[in-house]
Amino acid sequence: MKAPTALVTGAGRGLGRACAAALATEGYRVIAVARTAADLESLVREAGPGVEPWVADVRDEALYARIEALPRLDVLINNAGINKPLPIAEVDAETLNAMIDINVRASYRVSQAGVRAMLRAARGGSIVHVSSQMGHVGAPRRTAYCMTKHAIEGLTKAMAVELAPANIRVNSVAPTFIETDLTRPMFEQPEFRDWVMGNIPLGRLGAISDVVAAVLFLCSPGAGMITGHSLRVDGGWTAR
Repeated sequence: MKAPTALVTGAGRGLGRACAAALATEGYRVIAVARTAADLESLVREAGPGVEPWVADVRDEALYARIEALPRLDVLINNAGINKPLPIAEVDAETLNAMIDINVRASYRVSQAGVRAMLRAARGGSIVHVSSQMGHVGAPRRTAYCMTKHAIEGLTKAMAVELAPANIRVNSVAPTFIETDLTRPMFEQPEFRDWVMGNIPLGRLGAISDVVAAVLFLCSPGAGMITGHSLRVDGGWTAR
């Protein structure tokens, strides 16, 4: 029996890398997509031969064709995304276009290609969009980011309704601020850290492992009746 196939975008670092490694541990054949070959090479060394590295940009047409041609795709983790916090008056056209291109347009095209592969194989599947708590609320300096993540939440619901007859479940995970190597310097700023911690009722930052656990659950048989849902891994931020 062939192992199920999962594809993870933005798999070179951070959450995407952790998801790819966790899925490989769960017995998936994992296709890890990232732009930097060195990141993928180190992932393969750490996670083992169950990970197949694809060096590609999520905006490349060639990537969509390659995904669509897969003979089998059981899980798609749409994780690639960017953020550049700025006051709305200072958001330049280049920044806005990049965030829309990667966070929305590329997520849609990757999803579209993945759906075509899943429909052709007629095995059903699970798609998880990595969204954000900012897909449910607003925040200063994050107008463009909030806009793109609200779009992903809408995409999740529409895909879930359309694809349910094909037994393709579509959900999102919506994390709060997660402590990573990239975000750690941000939390060294007392004003920013106080703002974040003051909005999380559980009183702690999220960890990558918290989000990976949510992703694995949504891909599992235990979530077989869950579709169109946003699992908010936010410590209660959006419950206020």
